[in-house]
Amino acid sequence: MSVAGIRKQFYKASQMVSEKVGGAEGTKLDEDFKDLERRADVTSKAVVEVINKTTEYLQPNPAYRAKLSMLNTVSKFRGQLNSPGYPQSEGLLGECMMKYGADMGQHNNFGGALVAIGESMKKLSAIKDSLDIDVKQNFIDPLQGVVEKDIKDIQHHLKKMEGRRLDYDYKKKRQGKIPDEEIRQSLEKFHESKDMAESSMYNLLETDVEQVSQLASLVESLLQYHRNATEILEELSGEITKRVEESRSQPRREYRPKPRQPSFDYGEAEQSNGGYTPTATSPPAYSPAEPCCKALYDFEPENENELGFREGETITLVSYIDENWFEGKLRGKTGYFPNSYVEVIVPL
Repeated sequence: MSVAGIRKQFYKASQMVSEKVGGAEGTKLDEDFKDLERRADVTSKAVVEVINKTTEYLQPNPAYRAKLSMLNTVSKFRGQLNSPGYPQSEGLLGECMMKYGADMGQHNNFGGALVAIGESMKKLSAIKDSLDIDVKQNFIDPLQGVVEKDIKDIQHHLKKMEGRRLDYDYKKKRQGKIPDEEIRQSLEKFHESKDMAESSMYNLLETDVEQVSQLASLVESLLQYHRNATEILEELSGEITKRVEESRSQPRREYRPKPRQPSFDYGEAEQSNGGYTPTATSPPAYSPAEPCCKALYDFEPENENELGFREGETITLVSYIDENWFEGKLRGKTGYFPNSYVEVIVPL
């Protein structure tokens, strides 16, 4: 629901008040009602904007937000209970550090430090996932409930009140041609709708203690996240400081070039009319194999973002989505597919 849509709904009634019905001035609303409507409008816009900005705070990358929305839709289609997680930047950085640290080896100071920091970044990613879940359950979802129920109720009653006000003004203008009893009933319906609109707006404004409690939950979730993050980083800082001290205490080794070997064999040269044979041939260039997997079964895509394949085909792995899904590439097309359909040959 957009803020513009809510603004349009809330101001529609007040805009209609200033209209003339066939030259006759329309029924006006009292100042108390207008003030109540204004305060309800501000509260409604605040709820919607806070939900949007909180989501952007937790998931700042718009491309990831779109990807996560698509993956959640795919999970619903598949009937999965657990939605795929949002790829935290801390986790991606941690995986990168751990990969290259392992390639360097633990005996290498830089490599060992990369592994240590990478493991801590993975821990930060895990507590960031917990923050996302806590904020969604205890803050965003309750506020979304206000949007789906209370604010929609207000919109409904205001819209109904507008229609009944216009009906009453029309019948009042035709007094004499329309029975007085019908005009009286029209006025009663207008007042009934006005009372319902007032009641719904009043109820929204009187639940501010619930919204404050939800804000308290948000602050507590953030505080717990930063406490855990501080504990992880303090432990990491101590370990890295220790590594720096150990590295400085180790004597620096000087580089000494090895004695050079003859580039050709003199004996063979005499037997080959003055020519020479190289002592060794250059090894062929090595290129590491790409991460890939082999299809165990046929997979027919049910969504435009999924990747279809046949049994026995080899698929290039692009990324790990969650415990159920991979992202891969085949025949120039990239998409998502379930990991239960494949056997990993070269892991990511």
